[in-house]
Amino acid sequence: MDPRQTEPQGLLGSLKSLVDSLLSSVQDRVALLTLELKEEKFRMIQIFFWINAIVFSGVMTVTFASLALVYMFWESGRIAILGALALFYALTFLAITVAFRRFLARQPQLLAATLQEMSEDRTCTRAEN
Repeated sequence: MDPRQTEPQGLLGSLKSLVDSLLSSVQDRVALLTLELKEEKFRMIQIFFWINAIVFSGVMTVTFASLALVYMFWESGRIAILGALALFYALTFLAITVAFRRFLARQPQLLAATLQEMSEDRTCTRAEN
C-alpha cells in the first residue's frame, strides 16, 4: 500500500466525522429551539388570557363605579349594593393585576436554554484550542 493513499482517506474520514458532529450539534440546537418556541407560544396564550381577565375586571370596575356615582342620590339601598359591587370589582382588578405581574416576573428569558447550550458549546470549543 502506498502511504499517500491512506492519508487522504484518513483526512477525509476525519473531515466527515467533524461534519457529522457539527450537523448533530446543529440538529440538537434546532430541536431545542423548536421546543422553546412551542413553550413560548403556550406562554403567550397564557398572557393573552391574563390580559383578558385584567381588561374585563377593569371594565367592570369602571362600569360599577360609574353606576354607583349615578345612583348615589337614589334610594339608600341601591347605593350600598352598587358601592359594594364597585369595591368588589376594584379589589378583583387589583388582585388579578398583582398576580399577573408576579406571573410575568417568574417567566424565563426567551430561548434561554438554547442560548445557554450555545454558550457551553463555545466554551468547550475554546477549551479544546
